[in-house]
Amino acid sequence: MAADLLTIASSGARAAKAALDVTANNISNASSEGYVRRSVTVTELGVNSVSTSPTEINLAGVRVASVVRNADTFRQSEVRRTGADAARADAEVQGLENIEAAVEQTGVYDSIVNFEAALQQLVSDPTDGALRASVVEQGRSMADTFNVTASSLQAVGDGLRFEAQSGVDSVNSITAELARVNLRLARSSDASSDQTALLDQRDLLLQNLSDQMGISTSFGTNGVVTVTLGDSSGPTLVTGGTGSTLAMTTASDGTISFTLDNAAATIDSGALAGKSQALTQLATTNDQLDALAAKIIDTVNAAQASGVDLDGNTGTALFSGTGAADMAMIATGGDAVATAAAGSAANSRDATNLTALRDALSSADPAGDMNTILFGISSAVAGRTLTRDALASIASSAKVALQAQAGVDLDQEAVHLLRYQQAFQASGRVMQVASDIFNTILGIK
Repeated sequence: MAADLLTIASSGARAAKAALDVTANNISNASSEGYVRRSVTVTELGVNSVSTSPTEINLAGVRVASVVRNADTFRQSEVRRTGADAARADAEVQGLENIEAAVEQTGVYDSIVNFEAALQQLVSDPTDGALRASVVEQGRSMADTFNVTASSLQAVGDGLRFEAQSGVDSVNSITAELARVNLRLARSSDASSDQTALLDQRDLLLQNLSDQMGISTSFGTNGVVTVTLGDSSGPTLVTGGTGSTLAMTTASDGTISFTLDNAAATIDSGALAGKSQALTQLATTNDQLDALAAKIIDTVNAAQASGVDLDGNTGTALFSGTGAADMAMIATGGDAVATAAAGSAANSRDATNLTALRDALSSADPAGDMNTILFGISSAVAGRTLTRDALASIASSAKVALQAQAGVDLDQEAVHLLRYQQAFQASGRVMQVASDIFNTILGIK
């Protein structure tokens, strides 16, 4: 039999009510992190005609086909990829800036220059007690500055490693949660409200995971995701209800490496990669600083052994240690500075050995080496900052493109709210008209 007005109107009311519910849900979750805008898709509802024409179809209103999440998987993948690159660059720049601050703010360069200046002043009167004491104190200050710089760099490294370990813990927590979401998605009914909520949760977890490391994804039935590290050929992070375990190992030089289920893993993007790169630069800076401190120690102590001190004794070492962290001034007074040539008498005004010491330091050029270290770090910071800003701009553009599709526009939702409300009222009016018609027919005598 032909479809009646009441059937058509009631189906329209149900569809309008479902659309109103979805619109209201969009509005209430407009600022919720990870929420993807929903929309209702409806299809025409057809019924068979009378038995004499079984193939004839009459329209009998509409039905709600599904609730659709307005998210493009390609755009989501681009947001994750560009976001991982931006996170790597940002983490690396932050680490490099901390290294730069640790080296510059402690004033190693100035302390080296001041020590050399004190030696130059001593040339004017090699027996002057105040000038000799100044050399020792400037040397002590220089050694202390090296110690402080090494300690500051150690603190930077500790901070980076702590953040990296926190990132590893976060990755393991996310992969475990993704595995649980996969299991729930596999059991959820298609296009249900529970499934759409799980899909939102899945996408948010994937976004958080990509902030720590670069990932590739593939999606199966019901939205179940398989995640690999790096590209699609990389080791598996999540498959079905199983998540792999990421671990971090610290080398003797402070650099870090990663394993995935006890197998070596390479992380090329994400915050973990940025921190690893910053720690590599930190290890290089530590090596350069240790080499510089060792050069100063060896140069000064070698020159000391070639001359005699103020008491006419063979010069002894002024510094101890092998690097920046343990460098120390061991002379107790200015008399220990060996200014005179070997064989000179006590209180000699001969400055031959002092001149040799100054020449050796000039040839070693520790101030120039320190300036090179500072310039290298500053150049790295400047270059990486440009890269970070460019990658951040690309990532921002990808997010804007996704937000335009998946985000909630309150103005547009207000229009939809009015539209579906009017559709609901119209369906109600149709039912009222149908009721009036039937009552009129029934009242005919």
